[in-house]
Amino acid sequence: MRWLVVAVLCVICSSVGAGEVFLIPMDNPKPKYPRALYRAGITGEVRVTMNVHADGSVSQPVALKAAHSELASVSLAAVAQWRFQPWEVSSDRPAQVEVVAPMVFRLDDTPPLHANEKLKKLRCSDVSRVAQYYADSSWVDLPVFSWTRSYMTHSISPALLPEEKRLALIAKLNKEVPTIVRRCNSHPSSRYVRFLPKEVRELL
Repeated sequence: MRWLVVAVLCVICSSVGAGEVFLIPMDNPKPKYPRALYRAGITGEVRVTMNVHADGSVSQPVALKAAHSELASVSLAAVAQWRFQPWEVSSDRPAQVEVVAPMVFRLDDTPPLHANEKLKKLRCSDVSRVAQYYADSSWVDLPVFSWTRSYMTHSISPALLPEEKRLALIAKLNKEVPTIVRRCNSHPSSRYVRFLPKEVRELL
C-alpha cells in the first residue's frame, strides 16, 4: 500500500509581516492506511492544518478536508507525533507557524508495467506458489489482487468505471478471492483471469 504526503508544506506565518520559516522534518511518521479501506479500494486526500512551534513540536492538528473519516483519523494521529527541526525566534522568524499538509492515500501504484497484460498472462501456478505463504484469511492481500485493485483504481478512466461501480467490483473481487485461489490450486495450468468475476475480467 502506498501513502503520499506532499513534500512542500504550505506555511502560513501566524503574525503579520513575519518572515517564513523553512521547516525541516525530523520525525514525521506516515499515517497507517486502514487495511479495510485499502482492501476495499477506498482512496482519497486529507488536508491537515497544524501549528508548528519553534521547539519543533506540533499542536492543534485539524482535518480541513477528508475523503473518509477513517483517513482523517489516521492522518491526525500521525501528525500529532510529527517533529521538525527547532529554530531560533527572531523578528524574521516567528515562534509559531501554521502549516497545511495535503496527504494522499492511494493503492499501490507500482504494479508491473502494463499490469493488465501481465495479469492476463499470469498462470494459476504462480498464484498458488505465492498463496502458500499466506494464511487463507489473508489471501486478499496477495500481490496479484493488490495489482488488480490498483489497475481498476488508477488505470481506468472514471468515465468508464465510475467510483460507485469500481468499489462494488472491488468488493465482489474480494469476496471471490478464496474461490479464485482454490480454483487456481486445482487448475495450475489455467490463467488467473479465467477465475475472476466476469465484470473484472472484462476490464483487464
